[in-house]
Amino acid sequence: MVKVAVMGYGTVGSGVVEVIEKNKDMIQKKAGQEIEVAYILDLREFPGDPYEAKLVHDVNVIMEDPEVKIVCETMGGTGAAYKFTKAALEKGKSVCTSNKEMVAKYGPELIKTAREHACHYLFEASVGGGIPIIRPLNDSLTAEKIESITGILNGTTNYILTKMEREDKSFDVALARAQEKGYAEHNPEADVEGYDARRKIAILASLMMGKHVDSEKIPTEGITKITPADFAYAKAAGRTIKLLARAKAIGENSLEAMVSPVMLDKESPLAMVNFVYNAILVKGNMLGEAMFYGKGAGKLATASAVVSDVIDCTRNLGRKIPCDWDAQEATVEDAGNNVCAYYVRAKKSAKAALLAAFPEGEALELPDRAEDLAYFTKPMAHSAFVSACESLGDTVLGSIRLG
Repeated sequence: MVKVAVMGYGTVGSGVVEVIEKNKDMIQKKAGQEIEVAYILDLREFPGDPYEAKLVHDVNVIMEDPEVKIVCETMGGTGAAYKFTKAALEKGKSVCTSNKEMVAKYGPELIKTAREHACHYLFEASVGGGIPIIRPLNDSLTAEKIESITGILNGTTNYILTKMEREDKSFDVALARAQEKGYAEHNPEADVEGYDARRKIAILASLMMGKHVDSEKIPTEGITKITPADFAYAKAAGRTIKLLARAKAIGENSLEAMVSPVMLDKESPLAMVNFVYNAILVKGNMLGEAMFYGKGAGKLATASAVVSDVIDCTRNLGRKIPCDWDAQEATVEDAGNNVCAYYVRAKKSAKAALLAAFPEGEALELPDRAEDLAYFTKPMAHSAFVSACESLGDTVLGSIRLG
């Protein structure tokens, strides 16, 4: 029997316990031995909870029990969660986590600590919720040189953009609906400003490069400036708008990476991913493109991914699970050098100036929009695009990259 401790009894932590208990027989069969939740760590009391007897408030109870071989860290944040994770690994206890913030910041350090103490640090649930993507990158796709990873990595923003497109809602109204449904936090900044997606693409990019990609160095734009007018022009052009997180290797030690809204052609596989669903498009030099799709968040979807890591740890007690992510930092290239085409929404009076600023582009006017027009540029460096927009002043009402 392998004893497991769950640190943090919130949404994901309670889901982990539920998955282990409800699927006990199947999990035992796949793990090769019985897995039992021995402790649940939380500062709160849970009177009447079916697992109340397993609740502890002192982390040392877990750390000092030699029979606990695996810890599920579902606390979140990088304070106590980091301290407890490091302590568990140093005790030789494997840690499985859904904590993307900590993985993005401390991933290589904690992987190294686990190796030094003959245990594992696994984080399948940190990206894409229940979508299997970390394990495929570390295992199934090891014969591939991964060239790029592009994904819709945040269900909240994808839900908001889908509502804006399908129901002609403003950003504020769509956000309020997402909060009512429980898809968005009371403070949604990490989601709508792109910070959550930035951490996730940093993790994936680090695995792609085999080196640490600092999430803070990835240029990031959120969705707060997207308007119903942008969707009207996108529809007329046969496109839609998604928040994409992208990473592209351009050398052994360098990459391009970005999080931003992108106006996609409706034929793109990512254009068809709607509401809270996520998708990750991986391009290998031999395989070509493969897409991983599913629910990117949610209690049981994320918990299922944590428990899959628990099973993996159980199968590999005393053995190494490969993970190519070293502490050496990869270089995120200057975003000003990125080349792409752009959609620009501007005042209709600026049509001649747009043509002069962006030669060979294409204008799009809609009969029911008297005050503005859309303009689609040719591919150009981001720095040149920014300079051209600055020359146009307040006649530019918005812009989005084309993909």
